[in-house]
Amino acid sequence: MEEEFPGSNDLRSRETLLASGGRRAAGGVEDAARGIGAGAAVLAFDVGGTDIKSAIFDADGTALGLRRTPTPPLGDDPAAALIEELARLSEELRAQHPLVVPAALGFVVPGIVDADAGIGVFASNLGWRDAPLRELAAERLKLPIAFDHDVRSASWAEHRLGGARAHDDVVVLITGTGIAGAILVGGEPYTAGGYAGEIGHSPIADGPECACGARGCLEAIASAGAIARRYAAETGTVPDGARDVIARAAAGDAVAARIWDDALDALTMSLAQLTAMFAPQAIVIGGGLSRAGGALFDELRARLAARLSFHRMPELLPAELEGDAGLLGAALRARELA
Repeated sequence: MEEEFPGSNDLRSRETLLASGGRRAAGGVEDAARGIGAGAAVLAFDVGGTDIKSAIFDADGTALGLRRTPTPPLGDDPAAALIEELARLSEELRAQHPLVVPAALGFVVPGIVDADAGIGVFASNLGWRDAPLRELAAERLKLPIAFDHDVRSASWAEHRLGGARAHDDVVVLITGTGIAGAILVGGEPYTAGGYAGEIGHSPIADGPECACGARGCLEAIASAGAIARRYAAETGTVPDGARDVIARAAAGDAVAARIWDDALDALTMSLAQLTAMFAPQAIVIGGGLSRAGGALFDELRARLAARLSFHRMPELLPAELEGDAGLLGAALRARELA
């Protein structure tokens, strides 16, 4: 689950926003709600280890029937079981909105994804290896299928509709329980067979050990989950997430300040490496940690500027689509096939 910070919107408000195509007031400031625009009707699914977001988008680009349902146990044949669940949800959505006839379906999943081949290469929390998910979905659902990685799809939506829409060379980081990323070069995702964009598992130190089995991964130091875990381990006090650690740091807690400083340094190092390698015009940061606002972005801008020399300083921008980005990206990709 993403780390929540004051001023963030709960699922119900996001669902109302996306489904209505309206505008929301966040802290007194109105925020533009973006549909996907006019075009063919499509079905879209954002599959996670905990839940599945689903909707049918009509010809105006409005999400209808938007819901979040628990991901069921997938058993011994997780790929086939997932496709059956998508079929069930598709039938429900189509029955509820009989006048909306989808021309294609898009779905996105976590893990290592070879979108070009339509293969779910590996997903530790869902249980498949080298699963032909796009082919299975096409056979069962009888629609053109767009299939992609969840964060890459979210990044595509941010590029088309959100924080990255003014730029073609972009890195998108999603910082929450872990850290996921995606890279767009010339306005197109750079995938390398699904292995590119694992920014959270890029090594930036000698430790601590990461859940992936490596040591010193960015995620193990700078994710919201890691910040909270490190504080609990050092003090014996379980904080109310990373936001609590950041608040304690601001209030003078020396341990919290050091852990937050370590996280900022790790993020700065990673952003500097990305800047040197890809020279992105912008780095868009989303997920729970991004809701720390100036405590994150102001610090990162200052630290990154101090670390770089001749490099082009990227804009550091907050993501705009929040938890809807993966679903919107799936719908946009489906539209390309319609």
